[in-house]
Amino acid sequence: LGGVATSLLFSVFDSWLIKSHAEAGVMSFLSKSFAAAQYGNSIVAILAGLAANHAASYNSMVPVFKDGEDAAAAGEDGEKPYFFIGGYLNPFDMALIVLVFAAIITVATWDENYGERRGSEEKNDTNNKPWHHAFSSAFKTTIQSKEILFTGLICSLFEGSMYIFVFMWTPAMKELTKSHDLPFGIIFATFMVCCMAGSSVFSVLINSYKVEQIGVYVLATASIAFAFMTFSSSAVGTFVAFLLFETTVGVYFPTMGTMKSMIVPESKRAAIYNLYRIPLNCIVLFSLLTDLSPKQSFILCTLMLSSATFLQTKLISYQKGVITSSASPESDGSGNGDKMMEDNDLELGATAGSELTSLIASDNSDKEN
Repeated sequence: LGGVATSLLFSVFDSWLIKSHAEAGVMSFLSKSFAAAQYGNSIVAILAGLAANHAASYNSMVPVFKDGEDAAAAGEDGEKPYFFIGGYLNPFDMALIVLVFAAIITVATWDENYGERRGSEEKNDTNNKPWHHAFSSAFKTTIQSKEILFTGLICSLFEGSMYIFVFMWTPAMKELTKSHDLPFGIIFATFMVCCMAGSSVFSVLINSYKVEQIGVYVLATASIAFAFMTFSSSAVGTFVAFLLFETTVGVYFPTMGTMKSMIVPESKRAAIYNLYRIPLNCIVLFSLLTDLSPKQSFILCTLMLSSATFLQTKLISYQKGVITSSASPESDGSGNGDKMMEDNDLELGATAGSELTSLIASDNSDKEN
């Protein structure tokens, strides 16, 4: 269930948001929408962290069936009970209530998106295709397009580092502070404040820089943050590096959301977004199954983010080359019309990126005037 929910979370909502902006003719506001979404997520996460910290410390975790009370339910021959309540379980119970409430709102307020109407021949053609056609088509498109492939690798490397950080920051702080009684809820809320600040930084940067260039800055800064975590022996210095990385996370999500909206084709968006998560999950599994220490994990993340920075610069160079070649098209007279159309579809993201950046800059100039 967690895998299905995560795939939906990181594909359906972005696809719906991009499609809605395109239909409404407000693509110039897409980057602002991603930034606002990240800002709102951070606010909710801050409140959730504070509530979770208070709930976890409200009472102690105790077994549901206490000694002397319903011994049969507690287990035969004094076996340890399996069911507990209170303590660190309280935040999970609160999350269950929030999820049920969100499901009710979704069912009551959201309309189903049935897609565009298709002719009977197109419907029959779709029905005759194998069940794995959408996935295999998305994989083929990803392999054939350097832009889509580079973007997927960058996503996997950064988000893989982010998930490794989620697993490792707690043992790292315990090791440095020599304490097991840290205010985890407060620390998490502080991280979310940095994410919120990062989304605000993106809103400022997008007015002056192209989104691809912002991506280079974000990935390079994240690499530096993990390098500090690796070599720092101070709890304060390591915590400052944590905050710096969380700030880059706040900038990353609206940046990458905008980039993917320009690069990934609309007809295969959800499938390709889910395809991106396969190497991401492999990275996280490798980190967990190899039982790396926090320092070793931070070294791995430094290397991955440095590689992502390199790929981002290569992506920019490739897009510049595509735009240059598109500006001076030459006909080879071979009559390969279908091949040319396919190549144009795969290279659409490069020119779309420049057009969207121009729209954003033009919109901001109009507001200033």
